[in-house]
Amino acid sequence: MILEYKYRKIPGEEKIQLNLGLLYFMIRSENFSLKKLNTFGLEVKSRFFYQAGEEGEILEFLESYSSTQGPLLILGGGSNILFTSDYPGTVLRICTKGRKKISQDQDFVYVSVAAGEVWDEIVDYCVENGWGGMENLSLIPGNTGAAPVQNIGAYGIEAKDILYEVETIDIETGKKSTITAAECRFGYRDSIFKNELKGRIIITSVIFRLQREPVLNLSYGKIREELLAMKTGCPDIRTVRQAVINIRRKKLPDPAVLGSAGSFFKNPVIPEEKFLELKDRHPDISFHLQENCFKLSAAWLIDQCGWKGKRFGDAGVHNQQPLVLVNYGRATGTEILELSGKIVDSVEERFGVKLETEVNII
Repeated sequence: MILEYKYRKIPGEEKIQLNLGLLYFMIRSENFSLKKLNTFGLEVKSRFFYQAGEEGEILEFLESYSSTQGPLLILGGGSNILFTSDYPGTVLRICTKGRKKISQDQDFVYVSVAAGEVWDEIVDYCVENGWGGMENLSLIPGNTGAAPVQNIGAYGIEAKDILYEVETIDIETGKKSTITAAECRFGYRDSIFKNELKGRIIITSVIFRLQREPVLNLSYGKIREELLAMKTGCPDIRTVRQAVINIRRKKLPDPAVLGSAGSFFKNPVIPEEKFLELKDRHPDISFHLQENCFKLSAAWLIDQCGWKGKRFGDAGVHNQQPLVLVNYGRATGTEILELSGKIVDSVEERFGVKLETEVNII
């Protein structure tokens, strides 16, 4: 392994520090273990591996990268990926850091965040500054650069609701460009970055538009119930953030303790005719109305098929949240994928609804 160290002055301090943890140097390596870089904790390797801690290093990498190094995979927090084998090409891990308020107007504040920033740390930063809009997205694992790709969402809020612009670099030309929220073509866990721009650009930073006078979104009953249990009085963005954290910690495993990638499946969206047919046969079916369609709870469907808590070797379904598949220690990506296929088949057989994976299968 070759380490290219880059020294950086610490703001406000009269000394130079070499950070060997994660951020301020570029790593170049062959046959590099990705076990600690994917939240499933799968023991896989990449043929070549690079880690970039600043935008200049991304550009340096692109200048030297060639197709002889195999296909290119951009990796962030590794929280939404399932490796089924060693990666035959090059992995570029983005570890860029930086967050700042860049402007404001009468109603909004605009915050620029580097792609390598940990998402929940940014939510905390914005909430502590009193900027509203992110609080319902608390404790979602992963890095900021993945937020627009997945159009991450939870408890009535999606990234598209707060995103203003995305700054990118073209992989082939190295050209920088800015993509507006309207140009991102956001859908349910979908965006232009998963379609037309997949494999063509690298997200370097994201600009969010947040409320100077926060308007709380308490549309999900679970948040209201948790706020009542917390007995905090009149809620604000800080208490909403804490309520979301409490809810997620009760039902979701900590990837540092039990390998997982969060929600493995998308909640299926079906037309009214299909929903009424299911509602007639299953009166207690869990759903949310969404733009003249019905979004079913994938967790409910999976639970009704008896999968919650099931374990096959070291691959299993979480015992509190059936939407989450877990690695109890030595499961392979293939074993987890096979388990997901069995779940998909059983849900389709019973309900006539085909689940789609939210996790990227590599």
